[in-house]
Amino acid sequence: MASILFLAIGIAVATALVASVAIQFLTPIADSGLSPLEKDCQQIANEGYRIHAMYPDSNPDELPNDDFKRLMYLDELWITQCVNALSAESIFNIVNNVERDFSSGE
Repeated sequence: MASILFLAIGIAVATALVASVAIQFLTPIADSGLSPLEKDCQQIANEGYRIHAMYPDSNPDELPNDDFKRLMYLDELWITQCVNALSAESIFNIVNNVERDFSSGE
């Protein structure tokens, strides 16, 4: 009797796991789950990171004038629109997304 009970419990657990995987697989993923502000901040962070990646060992004052001005503009946008408006969790998610995107070559 106990073995039948364990078998029934095992089948129930396995069915629940398979159903969970099927639901996750069939549920469409939202395009990123980011709010419009978070998407804007993601773009700001991507562009700033792209400039930093072009000059990895340079100080800001060693950058070409146009890139320096663009970096300062992006920094100002990042602080005023993103850091001051978003939660710390959102900021860290954006930073992690940028690092992941650039390390994967996107």
